[in-house]
Amino acid sequence: MRLLALGGTEFAGRAVVEAALARDWEVTVFHRGRHAAPDGVRELLGDRTAVDGLAALDEDPGTWDVVVDTWSSAPRVVRDAARLLRDRAGRYAYVSSRSVYAWAPPAGYAEDAPVVDGASPDAGATDYARDKRGGELAAVAAFGADRSLLVRSGLLIGPYENVGRLPWWLNRVARGGPVLAPGPRELPLQYVDVRDQAEWILDAAERELSGPYNLTSPSGHTTMGALLEACVRVTGGPAELRWTAPEVVLGAGVEPWTQLPVWVPPHSDLHDALHAADVSRAVASGLRCRPVAETVADTWAWLREIGGTAPQRTDRTAVGLDPEAEAKVLAAASGV
Repeated sequence: MRLLALGGTEFAGRAVVEAALARDWEVTVFHRGRHAAPDGVRELLGDRTAVDGLAALDEDPGTWDVVVDTWSSAPRVVRDAARLLRDRAGRYAYVSSRSVYAWAPPAGYAEDAPVVDGASPDAGATDYARDKRGGELAAVAAFGADRSLLVRSGLLIGPYENVGRLPWWLNRVARGGPVLAPGPRELPLQYVDVRDQAEWILDAAERELSGPYNLTSPSGHTTMGALLEACVRVTGGPAELRWTAPEVVLGAGVEPWTQLPVWVPPHSDLHDALHAADVSRAVASGLRCRPVAETVADTWAWLREIGGTAPQRTDRTAVGLDPEAEAKVLAAASGV
């Protein structure tokens, strides 16, 4: 199989490239040159946002079985690449997001749930949901419904994470001391290890799957308790998880998802949207999700290899709760 990765040097794209190389696929990576590509790929350089930014790709004689595109901003960037490649590639896999669903999707929503209005394949950058939906429309417009694969990712974690959610928890737990653990402990979570997503994308390409897939684990594949307890085990620090009721956390003004990454309160629109989607279509098509302990351990090993500080995407807000704010919540929870 021949793969063209648009990007392919960071997080989701990098995981796809590494998985393809492990399968002995021929891999071409088209990127801006800001990050080193994995060894063993053929590189083409260009900035998709610039005038003539696709020149190197346009002039290259290559053809591919599948293109994987992880673009997250202006849909017209996806449009231009997909139009250029529609006669040179068999399939276009666009890594989208479950954010494309109209707010607020009910618990158990599947791929046929309503999507956001106002998205266009010709648009510049607007907001994340419409940008991703516009990217989907661009892929389908160029390749057709039968040759486009829409990977609607959920919470994505694992090695090379450049958003900061799991790295923040690992570093916080490694510091030790009392750790604000937002409850309930048994809160069901949905996420997908970036490597499991990558393997599924490659399998889907081989099987010529098409259409949208909610690509994340079944709800409850892990829990908030299991995730944080895995962080305690792998870091080996003297951390003490202080489980705190959701109403106390929210009453202190802490923002779910951003200040306390991954966590959102139970029985909320956020929890239904982020941790309660129907993923039966992806599971039936072969999605396999490794245990949370493995994801946590491998992410911690990677963090230590790079000195403890994870890369941070410039287009995403930094996550995490500062120590002073955490201490105030813990004090309020204990009645001090």
